[in-house]
Amino acid sequence: MQAQAVDHICIAVRDLAAARRHYEEILGLSLDGLYQAPSESIRVARYYLGEVALELMEPMNDTCEVARFLKAKGEGVFLISYRVEDVEEGLREIQAKGYKTIDQAPRKLMGNRYAFITAPKQTCGVLTEILDGQFDYSYDNPTQG
Repeated sequence: MQAQAVDHICIAVRDLAAARRHYEEILGLSLDGLYQAPSESIRVARYYLGEVALELMEPMNDTCEVARFLKAKGEGVFLISYRVEDVEEGLREIQAKGYKTIDQAPRKLMGNRYAFITAPKQTCGVLTEILDGQFDYSYDNPTQG
């Protein structure tokens, strides 16, 4: 497997509206869209800086991964997602090298297949994701827009 590019960076936030104000007013970012991912229990604001997306992620409940991250570490970089040609093949290659992966099979969301690979402690404290496919707001999105 060869990572082709950074696809997106996710920042865990407690208050999506406040975080949006900061990124939009101070940094001048233009909102690409909002979406919800009930399967991950998150609300997301998505921006693009060139080819790389930046996602601000707010938990929808107190028990999801983003909420647990916020409780343990506070706001900050939650994950980095790398584009690969084939997520399934990537998982097989990582496992063949003797690494235990978080996901055994790809998940699906917003037109992408993705998988969380190794535990953050193995990747310098950052949750690492691989994905393929093209992001599409019309998939699985109750908030389109």
